[in-house]
Amino acid sequence: MKRIGAIAVALLSALAVAAVEPEPPAPAEAEVRSVSGPVVLLEVAGAISPATVEYIRDGFEAARERGAAALVIQMDTPGGLLPSTQIIVKDLLGSDVPTVVYVAPSGSGAISAGVFITMAAHVAAMAPGTNIGAAHPVSGGGQDIEGDMRAKVENFAASLSKTIAQERGRNAEWAEQAVRESVSITEREAIELNVVDLVARDMTDLLGQLDGREVSLNGEPVVMRTAESRIVRQEMSTRQKILQFIADPNLAYMLMALGMLGLYLEFYNPGLLFPGVFGAICLLLGLWATQVLPVNYTGLALIVLGLGLMTAEAFTPSFGVLGFGGLVAFVLGSLFLFDTPDSTIAVDRRIIGTIAVLSGSIVLLMGFLVLRAQRLQPASGIEGMIGEIGEVRRVVDERGRAKVFVHGERWDATSEDEIHEGDEVEVVGVDGLRLRVRRHT
Repeated sequence: MKRIGAIAVALLSALAVAAVEPEPPAPAEAEVRSVSGPVVLLEVAGAISPATVEYIRDGFEAARERGAAALVIQMDTPGGLLPSTQIIVKDLLGSDVPTVVYVAPSGSGAISAGVFITMAAHVAAMAPGTNIGAAHPVSGGGQDIEGDMRAKVENFAASLSKTIAQERGRNAEWAEQAVRESVSITEREAIELNVVDLVARDMTDLLGQLDGREVSLNGEPVVMRTAESRIVRQEMSTRQKILQFIADPNLAYMLMALGMLGLYLEFYNPGLLFPGVFGAICLLLGLWATQVLPVNYTGLALIVLGLGLMTAEAFTPSFGVLGFGGLVAFVLGSLFLFDTPDSTIAVDRRIIGTIAVLSGSIVLLMGFLVLRAQRLQPASGIEGMIGEIGEVRRVVDERGRAKVFVHGERWDATSEDEIHEGDEVEVVGVDGLRLRVRRHT
């Protein structure tokens, strides 16, 4: 009994000590990481293309190397290629650097592809007097997409826009309307509808509003410190500027067409030089553009075949069969040039029609010149002597042999007519180095 009592006393004592001991302090809340440093500024003006993708990726690399507080993309775009837009959106959503898309300056717009890119950034900003929207997909020539492809592309673009908005906590319903109904709104309406985050007058105002703003980098909260950040402008390289200029499908097609026509003229009349040089440069630039555009190589082969047939018509007249066949192949190839399963771009039909008329006119002109040249009397060589008028300088004998002066040269000649010294004679034939002549009346 004494032992049991001792154990009970020990338990009561332990409980009493535990009751008076203070609880351990709660762990301190982790501090949110801040990022400071320069701000890398990219300026995207024009259509979204593979050159834009390369430019923005270079901007990401520069921001990482400099330890930038943010990567700002100042944008004014009418839209662009959907595959290029997808790549940029993917890079923005997975960025390990705070990103800001700033639709500026005043009068600019984030149209079509610009909607996806703007909403994919950590912070979406607009300048006063700008607009965003009208993201309905169209072909490269600006025409509506027809048939089953229309529904396929529209549904894909709508789901992409909605997913981006949900990921960034923006208005997913409006994002879908921008695609399906081509709605477009001003910067003030965009703020009210939770499409963008802020309106800034200029870069100074933008950096002031970004200072202290928290964003999430791959699940980690980060606070931007940009109030005193230095702006580092990242320019497009010369190569990217050229590629951006020629990556338009209409321009790429025109370069290839003009290049082929220039080479055609050079092949038809060697030695002109300018058409050949100009054509070679245009053709190489056009082929360079096809490296970044979705090209249907069957269409490209038809264009080359058309050029070959039209060239063959110039050297082997076929009464228009080769020329007409080449023109048909050229037009079909133009229609199919960018007709690929993963692309909605196309060459404007008006440009194809203009190039086809121009090509057909050149082929007809060349054919006419060849035909006329074949009908002309030879003006040089032995054949060119036929019909020339000369003068008898000396009669050799009574059988009609004489010395005649024709075309500035003295020739041996024979005549079936009676001729005398000083008579005018006409050349009617050539036998080796002897002329056959008759009295000219």
